Amino acid sequence: MNLSLNPVVGAVTKTTCPYCGVGCGVRASMQADGQLAIAGDESHQANAGRLCVKGSALAETTSLDGRLLYPQVRSDKHDKQSPSQRVSWDEALDKLAQGFSKVISEHGPDAVAFYVSGQLLTEDYYAANKLMKAYIGSANIDTNSRLCMSSAVAGHKRAFGADLVPVCYEDLELADLVVLVGSNTAWCHPILFQRIARAKEARPQMKLVVIDPRRTATCELADLHLPLKPGTDVWLFNGLLSYLSQQGRTDAGFVAAHTNGHAVALQTAMRDCMDPAQVAKICKLDVQDLLSFYAMFAGTEKIISGFSQGVNQSSSGTDKVNSIINCHLLTGRIGKPGMGPFSITGQPNAMGGREVGGLANTLAAHMELDQPQHRELVQSFWNSPAIADKPGLKAVDLFQAIERGDVKAVWIMATNPVVSLPDADQVQRALSKCELVVISDIMEKTDTNAYADVLLPALGWGEKDGTVTNSERRISRQRAFLSAPGEARADWEIVCRLAQRMGYSGFDFAGVHEVFDEHARLSAFRNDAVQGVPRVFNLAGLVGLGKAGYDALQPVQWPLSVAAGGTARLFTDNIYAHSDGKARFIATPPRAPANMPDGDYPLSLNTGRVRDQWHTMTRTGKSARLADHVPESFVDMHPQDALLCGVREGTLARVSTRWGSLVARVQHSGGIARGGVFVPIHWNGQTASDARVGALVNPVVDPVSGEPEFKHTPVSVQEFRVAWHGFVLHRGQLTLDDVPEISHWTRIQGQQFSRYELAGLKPIDEVGAWARALSGVTAADADWLEYQDSSAGMYRAIHLVGDRIETCIFLSPRPDLPSRAWLSGLFLKPQLEEMDRVGLLVGQPVEKGADAGPTICSCFGVGRNTICAAIRQQDIKTVPEITACLKAGGNCGSCVPELKKLLNEVRVEETA
Repeated sequence: MNLSLNPVVGAVTKTTCPYCGVGCGVRASMQADGQLAIAGDESHQANAGRLCVKGSALAETTSLDGRLLYPQVRSDKHDKQSPSQRVSWDEALDKLAQGFSKVISEHGPDAVAFYVSGQLLTEDYYAANKLMKAYIGSANIDTNSRLCMSSAVAGHKRAFGADLVPVCYEDLELADLVVLVGSNTAWCHPILFQRIARAKEARPQMKLVVIDPRRTATCELADLHLPLKPGTDVWLFNGLLSYLSQQGRTDAGFVAAHTNGHAVALQTAMRDCMDPAQVAKICKLDVQDLLSFYAMFAGTEKIISGFSQGVNQSSSGTDKVNSIINCHLLTGRIGKPGMGPFSITGQPNAMGGREVGGLANTLAAHMELDQPQHRELVQSFWNSPAIADKPGLKAVDLFQAIERGDVKAVWIMATNPVVSLPDADQVQRALSKCELVVISDIMEKTDTNAYADVLLPALGWGEKDGTVTNSERRISRQRAFLSAPGEARADWEIVCRLAQRMGYSGFDFAGVHEVFDEHARLSAFRNDAVQGVPRVFNLAGLVGLGKAGYDALQPVQWPLSVAAGGTARLFTDNIYAHSDGKARFIATPPRAPANMPDGDYPLSLNTGRVRDQWHTMTRTGKSARLADHVPESFVDMHPQDALLCGVREGTLARVSTRWGSLVARVQHSGGIARGGVFVPIHWNGQTASDARVGALVNPVVDPVSGEPEFKHTPVSVQEFRVAWHGFVLHRGQLTLDDVPEISHWTRIQGQQFSRYELAGLKPIDEVGAWARALSGVTAADADWLEYQDSSAGMYRAIHLVGDRIETCIFLSPRPDLPSRAWLSGLFLKPQLEEMDRVGLLVGQPVEKGADAGPTICSCFGVGRNTICAAIRQQDIKTVPEITACLKAGGNCGSCVPELKKLLNEVRVEETA
């Protein structure tokens, strides 16, 4: 069921994609058949009309299936397993107001907390931050951006005096050398990656260096890949700083006039990292490759150093950031076109949340909690009864405080910490004990919602209205074009209604445009009053827009002190945000990750995203084409490590740490070095029986930023030995938790069906009857076709309704089961042909070419087998030839690295 759309057929709403921090412009419109159409916005500077496959599939994710539509309150607050009951908004808000007020009265303001999200719009963030820090009077509001960007924030503040990204996207195209550190840009920020790829194609002399322990899709375009040992980034960049100094590449005039701390930072770097051979040994790199990178950096003026989660998500993440920035300061390569350090933001509004003080250690408008003048300024502007005077609890500390009982009430907005936080089982324990757990969400069932005392239905993408800020400081509008479902409300409105019920003034906004206007006015309020240094973050040019001006707001980069223009690059005048106007070198003594592999846990776990999914899949999990590329969780590891652990590719393995464990399928991508494993972050209790990787991750955090060490946890891998493997394709959904024969399952959304990958520890007795019961087939005269080879342990069954397939079940003692791609295609047929029936019984397609294989290009649904066959039959040599033949790679370009890899594999195969 789709939501009501703008009733004018063909009317276009310009909005912004809700996924990564690139912030692509989107055009949404209603077609004559009532379906939503999505296209890229050609006028938006971030993407110029291009969308990645996730953005292209947005129309497939707006159904009301599984949506939370009405407020709910748990019937027994002392029993987290008791059912929730629908209530009115008045009842829900009264319960919140009474609950929070009671806790504050009895235990003080620091006994309550908000945990918010980079999925919120800036206006939502602003209202929540204002309520917590200036009216409740505590800084216990933190965000899931703590998990991805807080090390970049801390590094920026140490170096520049404020959280400032100096570059813009155009600089990626103007640079002569792009260095990507800890960023699989091809998969995680594909539109930016394609901008780099097109620039490199136009200027072949442009170089790309990728620094990443894994050989990812991004490496397929690289001139040099440095697969450094996880956790050794600071050694690498301290070594670069030493090398640049020794080679005479210091911009002495810039360093003397515009920086502080150069001598100490350089001395620290040279103490441990002066010898490239020693650095190469520590980083486990070929010394010639290392020197090649150092020489490229030294000899190139226009350099962009882009970094993302591989740098930030570390117990030394802030030092990693500053070690990169130090190299740009030493050479003066900052504040000019085509050069500078570039933090590539993960979430759609992680930047907007930072602008309004969404982190527990900051105030709104880039002001600081630890500065009395800033606190006085904010309190004066808000005319509030209080202002937080000390930093609040950061994400990991917050949930530990909840478990201890120090925090007794928490409001979680638009995030799923039971899946996403490290040591995630501890989060479960904390929420189980918490006196009052309030959750605002768009989905009714998530791993975290199971612990809610109060559930509040929020608006989702396409329904809510506000602004977001992308990685290049560009503010864009998210506009509503879908009607609000059920009784869902905007997050900012929920916050304001609660504030009013708690007796607070200052929350009587007539609309979202008034929230934004107050945010803009605060950014410009007494902007130069503190130490005579103007704050760089300034939206004075957007003050007083009114509703019409706000509705018409075009994408614009801050700071903008006047209405027109915006600012593409910062520090062009060499003036920074520290009180003396200078940038600071930061000494970064290298240190190893907090927990190292040992005899019990001999491997190192790295976590991250896959190409076509987002966070915990509450949105992307609804799209069948997004599910096709990587349908289930996996543990990617080196074949030699797999041999030592006693596991084989395609089988299931248990991955364990001191904090938790999961079960996933073993994979050998060829991109993992010895000693490391990779597991994706997306799967959770709604999509798999045992695949939450957050439960495995150590809860160690960076001492400055509080960001967790997601990229380095010691693990062990053992065989998860099962008696049988299988899968079910079924129109509708199955309930599997109470089926004792199933020990492991993953649910995948198909087109007109659900797919389940299954495994069991013990053989199934009476398999035919079991299969019928699982499928809900009770009629004796049902059209049920089955085949069983008891000696081989093989079983397959098909349930037909008329001439359409309703269910198919395949079981085997081995994991090499028939192609799901072929079977999925049969569910789209209105009527099965006789050859289809024969193929179903024999377990493989009868017609040649009927099996397209695993999906490579999700945009056009092109499979591996189809691509490889075309390469062989038509003697294809290049990716553009594949695109011309099959369309694959012709839309978002996310699959281009994989297409290149397939070309190489086929060539090698033919040569052999």
